Amino acid sequence: MRILITNDDGIYSPGIASLAKVARKFGQVKLVAPDVEQSSMGHAVTHSRPLSYKKSPIVFEDVEAYRVNGTPADCVAMGIHLWNDVDVVLSGINMGPNLGNSMWHSGTLAAAKQAVLFGIKGIALSTPVGKTEPDFEALEPFVEKTLALLLADKELALYNVNFPEKPTEIIWTRQSVRLYDGTIIPGTDPLGRKHYWFTVSPLEPADEGTDRWLWSMIWCLLRH
Repeated sequence: MRILITNDDGIYSPGIASLAKVARKFGQVKLVAPDVEQSSMGHAVTHSRPLSYKKSPIVFEDVEAYRVNGTPADCVAMGIHLWNDVDVVLSGINMGPNLGNSMWHSGTLAAAKQAVLFGIKGIALSTPVGKTEPDFEALEPFVEKTLALLLADKELALYNVNFPEKPTEIIWTRQSVRLYDGTIIPGTDPLGRKHYWFTVSPLEPADEGTDRWLWSMIWCLLRH
């Protein structure tokens, strides 16, 4: 199996190294990722300037790796161009979950969607992050179990996978599509200059059985 891996956190992210390590058990792996972080880039593609790629400054064991001066979707297009007959595109492991409406602006999921637009299975993988980096090594057995399940399906499909902090089993959900309110939060930098953060807050609770609903249930269980 020929596996192309990318992400939106950039070539230096520990999550992509962990995913490449597990993916090597399933076939030949090539890594093409953004040269800088591209979180929340959505499905943007570059058309107003040329793209270029360079060999990765990070060495991945038994994996040919490149960095691209573009978006996650650009990386998938470049990777497929550079490497014929890609069987599957894996995107992640993203530092931060992709649930509900956040999927629409997720660069992680956009890379997997770009694969599907090329007629190739796309799998996005994410996990929450707190004050410290996720324990990717502890997640690797569950990543392997998930890939074994999804790669066995030969149909063209798009999958969005979220690993809680301490996974125990695989549960299928549907996307929570609820209204969100875009909020601008003003602030001031150390030099006294104004700046603004864009954030969102849910206006409606998640429906039972959806990804956001299940995630909130898991979060409560882990904290009690």
